[in-house]
Amino acid sequence: MSLEGLFPIEKWLFSTRSVLNMLNEQDYIFLIGKQDIQKYRKGEIIFKEGMMPSGLYYIHSGKVKKYKKGATGKEQIIYVANKGELIGYHAILSEERHQDSAAVLEESLISFIPKEDFFEILQRNPQFATSLLKALSHEFTVFVNNISAFSDASAAERLAIALIVFREKSKAGLSYGETIVIDISRSDLAGIAGIAKENVIRLLKEFKAEGMIKTQGRKIWIQDIEKLVRRSNRS
Repeated sequence: MSLEGLFPIEKWLFSTRSVLNMLNEQDYIFLIGKQDIQKYRKGEIIFKEGMMPSGLYYIHSGKVKKYKKGATGKEQIIYVANKGELIGYHAILSEERHQDSAAVLEESLISFIPKEDFFEILQRNPQFATSLLKALSHEFTVFVNNISAFSDASAAERLAIALIVFREKSKAGLSYGETIVIDISRSDLAGIAGIAKENVIRLLKEFKAEGMIKTQGRKIWIQDIEKLVRRSNRS
């Protein structure tokens, strides 16, 4: 079921996938097609906060979480990227160290893109550069919305939002009508929602009892998206 008219998903999601549509075939091959593809296991770290970048990354398949760790070691997941997206470009553009870390949520295929190749494409393809700038502007808007909305949201509202947003991220690569499965650990779901893992477990049981979701192991299926949107209080 589409979220159109139900939930303002555009305020919660951004993607670099559309940016790559600005590349012609030659530039796409130069930036991505010629790069080696590496397999990453679930949980494997791609880059860490504080590292100096030498390039960025393109996700051929799988999902990657971008996160920061607090003083207590608790993870706050900032964003989940999936198939067809770029990650790690912020530090390249700002010429600074990575301000967050990235690790794979499931087995993924990822290419490393040297920063020299990235800058060459930016210089010779103005449409790509403009599209990336627009994506960065929308990304900032999404972050501001997240901070504002989560500042006064209850734990149940935060979890409902996290489930709705991750459901949309899980659509990538699926055919129309194919069942959407949210496959994520309770710890990572807590990191996205910004609540304790114990609260996630308790609230999932409540959502299940109310007929909004069903679960099997770490997998979650949304049964009643309209009811979940109402619980999010962000319709």
